[in-house]
Amino acid sequence: MKRLVGIEALAIAAPRRYVDIEDLARARGVDPAKYTAGLGAREMAVADPGEDSVALAATAAARVLRTNDVDPARIGMLVVGTETGVDHSKPVASHVQGLLKLPRGMRVFDTQHACYGGTAGLMAAVEWIASGAAAGRSALVVCSDIARYGLNTAGEPTQGAGAVALLVSEQPDLLAVDVGLNGVCSMDVYDFWRPLGRREAVVDGHYSIQCYLEALSSAYRGWRERALAHEVVRWGPSLPGEQLARVLYHVPFCKMARKAHTQLRLCDLEDVPNAPATTAEAREERAKAASSYEAQVASSLGLNARIGNVYTASLYLALAGLLHGEADTLAGQRIGLLSYGSGCAAEFYSGVVGEKAARRMAQAGVEAVMASRERISVVEYERIMNLPYEAPEPLAPAAGTFRLAEIRDHKRIYVEGAAS
Repeated sequence: MKRLVGIEALAIAAPRRYVDIEDLARARGVDPAKYTAGLGAREMAVADPGEDSVALAATAAARVLRTNDVDPARIGMLVVGTETGVDHSKPVASHVQGLLKLPRGMRVFDTQHACYGGTAGLMAAVEWIASGAAAGRSALVVCSDIARYGLNTAGEPTQGAGAVALLVSEQPDLLAVDVGLNGVCSMDVYDFWRPLGRREAVVDGHYSIQCYLEALSSAYRGWRERALAHEVVRWGPSLPGEQLARVLYHVPFCKMARKAHTQLRLCDLEDVPNAPATTAEAREERAKAASSYEAQVASSLGLNARIGNVYTASLYLALAGLLHGEADTLAGQRIGLLSYGSGCAAEFYSGVVGEKAARRMAQAGVEAVMASRERISVVEYERIMNLPYEAPEPLAPAAGTFRLAEIRDHKRIYVEGAAS
């Protein structure tokens, strides 16, 4: 019997503070529509030095275990996908293991490939379980990142921070992954990078978008070839991509999802067997169909618009947003997911939404997490951005969350908020 594997449950974590994107636009002398309509942004999470990638990862991981009453002895693998680790050697996952008091008899490691790192971790976990090597145990995969470009930079309105924790098992109540149908693409490019010792990334923006779309095309076509061979999709009155109930994309900014969806549709339109002759311009115009974007993509972007770019967690924040709003509607239906990481790597995969997805998402408490945040002024945001990363402010963490308290003799000391 084929082993079902996928995401059983998830939880999110976000910094305690955010800035309204229109406030930021006005402070920078920019028409707010450039950020709201041009980027698709509404709010931007602001992480202070105490809310590093470890604190956010541990908070999300603790939530998914606590809200789903998971016995830690079930966990045989812990992977953190991040590009904002806190040490060149000691992984974020090691900190999380200690903070959550997880058992010793497990694999613990980080995965790094820019924004693709979380998907790399997820696929390692899925294939470990599907192979039988897990022997009935589950995996905990956490995507945790802080996107930081600096004050008054072109990338400033596309910053953000947060984490998404995924419980991966043979009980995929949220999403049963189509194991083996993955399409992948990787290239050695310099579209985005962060040299050692820098807090802010270096970005070649237009080139990065070009790399994203090129890698998407190759990865999607790889998935489609396998999906056609397994009759998961077919050429027919509707395009293969249209046969997916929803398509989720890596979201460095929300409008990128529209560009990505147009490119995916263009791949299908260019490859239709025995298609009537048409021009490239006509294919591109059809690929841009607003109705397809609204039906398949738009509903997944609510959380991304309110938190901002979260690198490895961006795709899974879109998954959380989609299932938070539409789990009942989508139960039993297949969705597609495109992960992209600069440098670069892309992977397109698919899965079927579980019948218990709505119940699992209710346990995730997404609304409570978002409602607990505080809106701050641009002046306060700028103050936080200028704080030294090695000297966190002495703030008490909220109940159930973690915070970096101090760095003592090069050791990072974290504290957990007491239960109220």
